[in-house]
Amino acid sequence: MKVIVCGAGQVGFNIAHYLAGESNDVTVIDQRPDLIRKITDTLDVQAILGHASHPSVLEQAGAGDADMIIAVTHADEVNMVACQVAHSLFNVPTKIARVRAQTYLQPMWSTLFTRDHMPIDVIISPEIEVARAITRRLEVPGAIDVIPMAGDKVRLIGVRCDLQTPLINTPLRQLTVLFPDLNIVVVGIVRDGRAIVPSPEDQMLDGDEVYFVVDTLHVPRALSAFGREDQEARRIIIFGGGNVGLFLAQQLEEEFPAASIKVIEADKERAEFVAKSLNRAVVLNGDVLDPEILNEAGVSHAEAVVSATNDDETNILASLLAKRYGARRSMTLINKTTYSALMGPLGIDVVVSPRTITVSNILQHVRRGRIHAVHSLHEGFGELIEADALETSSLVGKPLKEVKLPTGVLLGAVVRGGTVISPRGNTIIQSGDRVVLFAAAESVKKVEKMFSVRLEYF
Repeated sequence: MKVIVCGAGQVGFNIAHYLAGESNDVTVIDQRPDLIRKITDTLDVQAILGHASHPSVLEQAGAGDADMIIAVTHADEVNMVACQVAHSLFNVPTKIARVRAQTYLQPMWSTLFTRDHMPIDVIISPEIEVARAITRRLEVPGAIDVIPMAGDKVRLIGVRCDLQTPLINTPLRQLTVLFPDLNIVVVGIVRDGRAIVPSPEDQMLDGDEVYFVVDTLHVPRALSAFGREDQEARRIIIFGGGNVGLFLAQQLEEEFPAASIKVIEADKERAEFVAKSLNRAVVLNGDVLDPEILNEAGVSHAEAVVSATNDDETNILASLLAKRYGARRSMTLINKTTYSALMGPLGIDVVVSPRTITVSNILQHVRRGRIHAVHSLHEGFGELIEADALETSSLVGKPLKEVKLPTGVLLGAVVRGGTVISPRGNTIIQSGDRVVLFAAAESVKKVEKMFSVRLEYF
């Protein structure tokens, strides 16, 4: 597949990294020489210095025979125009654009991104997706990650183990013995910053981050098994009133009507705008690193604080201060991957990566075959994939113990007619089943082939 990526920032770089690693023909466009040098020095892609929306630059990038354009520059308008030019002049089949300004996404302008106006096939709004990801984590106290799959009939849950976790030092094969009626499959373990695709003999240890797929109806029981019976937060403070902070506060007002919500924003004009945009939340104008402002916001009684400013270092320090002053749980937005491994030892409970969330949203539109959703886990460790089992798939029609799955692939759940089935050796997948599985990065292409229709079928 030939793909043009407009923008060589963190999201663009990672999309190019994923696609190039799967033998796609990738060209990256950016007007910053330093980023172009980084791309050419690091990745096996073509890189072009220039303005991503200029027809001559897109032509040089090979738009004439490109299958897809992914526009993720820092400017919404450049992303939109690049997609328009790719459609009007080069007839590129699939056009994806990142759009941050919420004014473009208001329901009253819903006809803007249509084939007759601005023909963009997929709009990615990082702020909205990040706010939703944070809300999901608040809805499942004790989880460090929550990803709904198969119409939310199945969820991927991430938890951090400690010495009080009942299941530490227990081989994974014993989970089905200990909890025979619990539909749960552990698909990944992150230990000391290193990701592991677990075998039945592996054990969970103190400090591990464990990711498991579970029937949504069984989530409370699964969290209880891991000793994570945390109470739902009712006093929430949001640090930063930018697009993420504002949209999160609006989501919380709607979904947590009984919650006390406060927002701290440093810019006075922005704070006034946020206050007018919210119904119940209290907005304070001040520095999130100022102890007096934190005390005024009641951080010592907060059950959850969410650091969502535009600066990673500020988010980290604000979360640490909040925890020191008594906040029960902290969630921190981090863009730089170099900080991720430090968060657990520092005492920050949940790390949210806007870049990873954005990449995941784009990947599900890149994947081929009957794939409905894709979520990237732990910086390129692998992908959680939701797909339809086809009659021609090697998975269908025989017990799983007789199916030779690619190395690094684990089946997490099967959804059939609204019923969630936890896969066992004697489980037989049927045509039309919705399958949720984890695939290590090197096995993703093999999974795509498993869910593609072969030509001889017709």
